[in-house]
Amino acid sequence: MIDPRDALEESAEMLSIVMEGLPAWTSPDAFAQATVRDLDRHFTPGLVRYRKSVTEAGDFAALEWSGEGSVVRDPAGREWIDCLGGYGIYNLGIRHPEVVEAVRRQLDRNPLPTQELLDPVKGMLCRLLAGITPGDIENAFLCNSGTEAVEGAMKIARVATGRRGFVCAERAFHGKTLGALSLMGKAQFREPVEPLLAGVRRVPFGDAGAIESLLDQEGDDIAAVVLEPIQGEAGAIVPPDDYFPRARAACDAAGTLLVADEVQTGLGRTGALWAVDHWNVVPDILCVAKSLGGGVMPAGAILGRGQVWKALEANPFLHTSTFGGNPLACAASIAAIHVTLRERLWEQAARKGERFTAGLRLLAERYPGVLTQVRGRGLLIGMVFPDDRTGYEVAAGLFRRGVLVAGTQVSAATIRIEPALNIPDDLIDAVLARLAEALADTAAAGGALRSPAR
Repeated sequence: MIDPRDALEESAEMLSIVMEGLPAWTSPDAFAQATVRDLDRHFTPGLVRYRKSVTEAGDFAALEWSGEGSVVRDPAGREWIDCLGGYGIYNLGIRHPEVVEAVRRQLDRNPLPTQELLDPVKGMLCRLLAGITPGDIENAFLCNSGTEAVEGAMKIARVATGRRGFVCAERAFHGKTLGALSLMGKAQFREPVEPLLAGVRRVPFGDAGAIESLLDQEGDDIAAVVLEPIQGEAGAIVPPDDYFPRARAACDAAGTLLVADEVQTGLGRTGALWAVDHWNVVPDILCVAKSLGGGVMPAGAILGRGQVWKALEANPFLHTSTFGGNPLACAASIAAIHVTLRERLWEQAARKGERFTAGLRLLAERYPGVLTQVRGRGLLIGMVFPDDRTGYEVAAGLFRRGVLVAGTQVSAATIRIEPALNIPDDLIDAVLARLAEALADTAAAGGALRSPAR
């Protein structure tokens, strides 16, 4: 611990950087070195060493600094086309002006709740969400993140059904807190903290028969089947078209709730406003987060049918949150939904996704030994490589060429393409051109990999 007077001086210097920008006496190189040192010593030791922003950035690490739309910059002015989108938060791009302005106006009134007075902005957001969600979903609980939304959904499902068990899919990703982690597909994330929740059954994603069989035999103990409509972290895996309709019917027969985790797929990402809309399925509970806050504020929501929410009426304080549904997050969410609806961003995602996917498939034909598969829907796209190392080399090659992408946390051999839904067509074409160069370099380094077609 340092002397409070020294801490005061340090905080004043830090605040000056926040308020005024990089001081003249600090070079971008020195600032980057200080950032790496701060994170390595005081955040999670070793984490920065896994970042391409450190290992592939050249003379000094690349820092988050500024950006707008689909372009992000570091303090030295280097630019990247953002095809990672903060793992799905930037559906509207970086610093969308209408969302920023909505938050700014709300900040001038009241940033956080007193907890006793009623918040009209929260009420308006809940009504808006009820209006745009599938079928008869009409209730909302507002939270701060996707993991919180899944945790709350699991809790509500247990209360509503009086059951304790859950069904989830292999390779699923629902978050890393203990309850959500119990549904995690990747054992490397689960095993260090086991035992987790008991009574979790896993079935292959896309296998409706496995859900039907399990619920037929053990449905009396299952509170909910929790599924991503399209698996994001597993590598943009799209299920068969009969999967969700059959899962819905099986849940109905067993008296089990169906929970759709739309944290990554919701609000237009897959080419429909909600991914379950592709199959005309209404879940009992729907989780949304990531892009809900418009890329400006953290925001999440648990959305459900009235018959499910009745279980909470006996004790409405059973699930609460200090910061969930705060006025700033609600203002950002209302603005984000407004822009999404006005610009019909799900239709843009469908069209731009087709443009991206067509270009990627041409590249897969040219470099079949490097890029083995292209899959996904809308602007949730996965590029599949033979192994983790090849995927990393291509991602690193794109980083050096000014394009941000990353592998997924469940499948490192898959690189996700998850840009803003309004990314300009010329930037899509630029990404494809730079990817072609990165694939060519990787193929040349691979030796045995087939040369590009002429």
